[in-house]
Amino acid sequence: MNLVLTGFMGSGKSTVGKIIAEKLGREYCDTDELIEKTAGMQINDIFKERGEAAFRLLESEIVKSVCEKSSAVISCGGGVVLNSQNIENLSKNGVIVYLYASPEQIYERIKNEGHRPLLKCADPLNEIKRLLEQRREAYSNCDFSFDTGGLSAGEAAEKILENNEIMKLIGKTKNN
Repeated sequence: MNLVLTGFMGSGKSTVGKIIAEKLGREYCDTDELIEKTAGMQINDIFKERGEAAFRLLESEIVKSVCEKSSAVISCGGGVVLNSQNIENLSKNGVIVYLYASPEQIYERIKNEGHRPLLKCADPLNEIKRLLEQRREAYSNCDFSFDTGGLSAGEAAEKILENNEIMKLIGKTKNN
């Protein structure tokens, strides 16, 4: 069973996912990295040249392919939850964990990053709040949720790894 991390940009999915994969000795997949590799361009450029709809279509194709893996740790882009088919596909062979932080914490984490196409606007903090509200219901459909605000990536990873229910569901126990 896969461990799937989702959440808004800046919630820690990629960094936490890499730590968990290493500690569990599992393959790590990042849907955003796979999208860039498949498209041969960065996400920013996909949005600019092809638009968000084309990006979301490619994202769904990548999600479908990573769902076929078993025992992987998969970090998904923050908008993957917008398509219910993505969540359905990820749920077939995965436990979905939602990582979250306050809009202010997210803003502090990503304010100096130039590769966030959805935040290229006059008021990024307000846009973060708007997008979080828009996605609130979709994120609520995840199996588990963890607040990463105020935690290092290592601390967030440990919180997930210490959750016996998640470890049991993904086929990991203290003995294996």
